[in-house]
Amino acid sequence: MIKFLDLQTQYLGIKAEIDAAIASVIEQSAFIGGPGVAAFEREFAHYQQADHCVGVANGTDAIEIVLEALNLPRGSEVIVPANSFIATSEAVTRAGHRVVFADVDDNDYTLDVADVRKRITKRTAAIVVVHLYGCPADMDALMALGTEHGLKIIEDCAQAHGAEYHGRRVGGIGVAGTFSFYPGKNLGAYGDGGAIVTNDAALARQCRMIANHGRVEKYDHLFEGRNSRLDGLQAAILSVKLKHLDGWVASRNSVADAYNRAFGGIPGIITPGARAGCHHAYHLYVIRVADRDGLAAELLASNIQTGVHYPIALPKLRAYAYLDQANAPMRANAHDASVLSLPIGEHLSDDDVDAVIEVVQRFLR
Repeated sequence: MIKFLDLQTQYLGIKAEIDAAIASVIEQSAFIGGPGVAAFEREFAHYQQADHCVGVANGTDAIEIVLEALNLPRGSEVIVPANSFIATSEAVTRAGHRVVFADVDDNDYTLDVADVRKRITKRTAAIVVVHLYGCPADMDALMALGTEHGLKIIEDCAQAHGAEYHGRRVGGIGVAGTFSFYPGKNLGAYGDGGAIVTNDAALARQCRMIANHGRVEKYDHLFEGRNSRLDGLQAAILSVKLKHLDGWVASRNSVADAYNRAFGGIPGIITPGARAGCHHAYHLYVIRVADRDGLAAELLASNIQTGVHYPIALPKLRAYAYLDQANAPMRANAHDASVLSLPIGEHLSDDDVDAVIEVVQRFLR
């Protein structure tokens, strides 16, 4: 079986490092906070070219905490992409604001800046930019929109570990960047985990207090917060994996290049675009084909796993029926029937990649 994701093989490749890191945490009993968390926060901030990193329990909390820390007017409108995981939009609602879906680009699936502009109103307070599938969004244009209209730009980097926008790591361009360390991410923990990066010291402090019961020091609570902390075991694991991240992303780009060469110009398949001057992290390699389910079945019959990200566009979910955008003429609403994620990652051999290519080409012929 050619696996879509193979965390066991990844672990075996760095087993000695991972086991030593876990043993160290257990020996120190540093399970909540401690030196391992502080070390990873420093390392990840440095990697992301940001001044501050706050570890939290998961990527969804990271977005919600940033929205709370920004102290936006209650009930503000926050623009999010119509093609993303629900974590992006549910964080907006749970922070007390109103979701406004904007369409995505037909080529790279990130926010369509022209459509975003059309959806800005007097109540708009922020834009959550998703670097979907690992492709950096058009940050120059979106930051310019933010400046023009006085909007906060938050970067959802849950799929973009290792991505760069014109030489800058994503996450440190807007007011804050949020990350998920869900196990399947480019940089994944062995459980849930997340982080917030920012260059704003006051915002970082507020996020840290919100995530830690509204306190900086033990028992000195300035306000009611929540319990959302990155634990010591996950931080130690992430510190080990961070050293390998650039190599893993390079492997993903190598696989993506092979797919692009093989599928380029073949009728019936649309390959993912990459923004010029940017470094795609290729958390996912997503194609579009008319008979998505047929191709997925053909690949599975050849012992090749695939995924669908995402089978239902956000405006079509019953959770957002009240917005009445399920039938809106959006690209996101049309793409969900044809997107298919092919295997990608450092676990794939050249023979694996060739096998995927052969089946896709045969099916399209």
